[in-house]
Amino acid sequence: MNVGIDKINFYVPPYYVDMTELALARNVDPNKFLLGIGQEQMAVNPKTQDIVTFAANAAKRMLTPEDLATIDMIIVGTESSIDESKASAVVLHRLLGVQPFARSFEIKEACYGATAGLQLAKNHVSANPTSKVLVIATDIAKYGLQSGGEPTQGAGAVAMLISQNPRILKLENETVMLTQDIYDFWRPVGHKYPMVDGPLSNETYVQSFQKVWTRYQEKYQRHLTDFAALAFHIPYTKMGKKALLAILENETEGEQTRMLEQYEASITYSRRVGNLYTGSLYLGLISLLENSNSLQANQRIGLFSYGSGAVCELFSGLLVEGFETYLEKDAHLALLENRQALSMADYETMFADDLDTSITASFDDLTPFSIQHIENTIRVYRE
Repeated sequence: MNVGIDKINFYVPPYYVDMTELALARNVDPNKFLLGIGQEQMAVNPKTQDIVTFAANAAKRMLTPEDLATIDMIIVGTESSIDESKASAVVLHRLLGVQPFARSFEIKEACYGATAGLQLAKNHVSANPTSKVLVIATDIAKYGLQSGGEPTQGAGAVAMLISQNPRILKLENETVMLTQDIYDFWRPVGHKYPMVDGPLSNETYVQSFQKVWTRYQEKYQRHLTDFAALAFHIPYTKMGKKALLAILENETEGEQTRMLEQYEASITYSRRVGNLYTGSLYLGLISLLENSNSLQANQRIGLFSYGSGAVCELFSGLLVEGFETYLEKDAHLALLENRQALSMADYETMFADDLDTSITASFDDLTPFSIQHIENTIRVYRE
């Protein structure tokens, strides 16, 4: 049975910061952000928009009534949960209008959570061929004003519908996972922002990819020439490139050029959005599919998912005949183009204006699925 990604869409909040302006405000050479980490813009959200808002907007646009009647599982991968008990997937189930007889839950393991959800969804559909599973990666990457991680922030969601006979990407059974207990990035309970060991995080990411790549080659007798492209988890766009370069040094010049060109296509959107945590790999996949000029049906795409702490996975999928007709490049470009650029003053004000769920409040944000009221700590969303 063929199981995989039938539909895929992303959503980011309608505000962003220009990275040149951020660099100048922080007395940093703009090239450190533009070239050093490879970022041009950074998505920013107001307090009235959270992971539920992003997820609902990412999913709603692509789901038909038939999808809503068939989905029997909603999985949210996130490390930005809004409740220590109740899963955001339960709220999304109602907001989206999914039929009632379904499972809804969250998965957490840093930026890896959505990939765990994707693999679970694949197994569920394989066992239940008439089912569809909605997998959503939704997060807010936030490190604090004037912090070392500030230029690698971002916000948004990627939604994927998993089904049999998918129209975009058929997931293969070839996969290699790796778990290592490493404190490269973590956020203890009660801490507003994560703790980060930057050098260790970069080192662990690259070494983790090298380990699973080597194991993948040994286990499945695959070589780089078996892949049309590799998509990476992208906390910032130069990070995935570091991992890719680590396996290219022994390849021919032509092979290096081919893979690097595909990598550039995969980071087109991330340059303008920033870090989506669980959604970063899948935003990269969308960008690759919509911006590469050479991908063809039946070609293999490798996907490297990484979650600090650390868990990673290298897996693959085959492009389906006609996949390009089910993409939404024009809509995605319009979403990015129609955002509002924030001044540094407005950005810092928005950043510091936290949502206080301990008091009753009402808001007038007209964005679909934005928070309209807070009452008894409950977030009431626009429908």
